[in-house]
Amino acid sequence: MIIDAYIKKIIQQALSEDIGTKDITTSSVLHKLKKGEFVIISRQEADICGMHIAEAVFESVDSTVRFKPLVSEGTKVVKDKAVAYIEGACSSVLAAERTALNFLCWLSGISTLTNRFVELTKHTKAQIMDTRKTVPTLRRLQRYAVKIGGGVNHRMGLYDQVLIKDNHISLALSPPTVIKDKKEAISSLLEDAKLNAGKGRLIEIEVDLVEILDTALKHNPDIIMLDNMSIEDIRKSVAIRDAYRIKIGDIGFKVLIEVSGNVNLGNVKEIAECGVDRISIGALTHSAPFADFSLEVR
Repeated sequence: MIIDAYIKKIIQQALSEDIGTKDITTSSVLHKLKKGEFVIISRQEADICGMHIAEAVFESVDSTVRFKPLVSEGTKVVKDKAVAYIEGACSSVLAAERTALNFLCWLSGISTLTNRFVELTKHTKAQIMDTRKTVPTLRRLQRYAVKIGGGVNHRMGLYDQVLIKDNHISLALSPPTVIKDKKEAISSLLEDAKLNAGKGRLIEIEVDLVEILDTALKHNPDIIMLDNMSIEDIRKSVAIRDAYRIKIGDIGFKVLIEVSGNVNLGNVKEIAECGVDRISIGALTHSAPFADFSLEVR
């Protein structure tokens, strides 16, 4: 990851939050010129992510601190593996320690969880994707960690892809909300999106019933998201999409099927084996546990 102005600002805010005016413990008990050697140790199996950011944290505190990564981004490490060597003023290293480890633990946790999903589905064509369920202002970091773990990024925000969701459909409906009304709403929304979204914008629509899939297919969106469907309905939906492609005989027909909602490590393999193209999982960014790393005196 390139440490640009955005990342530097986040690092400075994190250091300010932790250090404040100064590290009163270290300044009280250690001579400021004392030098030391340290290592960062993995306390579990993990997929490394955030090494460049950890290095930038130490550099922000003290440019004379030497940080040497012992593994590269995306490396799978075993428990008790040394992942980085650090040398410099003890006061500087200890001041940066927690902030650096927080970034490393957090981002490695996301990449590790993402890779577990990727490994379970690698025999299929399904891509494991993130969502917008991210920590406010830190989405770019979390999306980076998903990529390091082998996942694929979904849209960055509301501005770069059309995604017609259930609320858009509900707002376009006139009561009563029967399937006929829903089909008409979907047709209208997809036509409006094609007219108004702008050239080159991907258009995706959320569908929660197999019965309305045919309506979405007729308008040829780029992606159809199956929301909280059962395995049986996911299989039916893929079969309907594939049959529709054969029926129209259009080799340019490339409507992708995405699954979202209640995806977990226990069911992702079965979902992927249904023949879907994409699986979006909010848990990659909102529920990934921290990986465990510690800094020790060498």
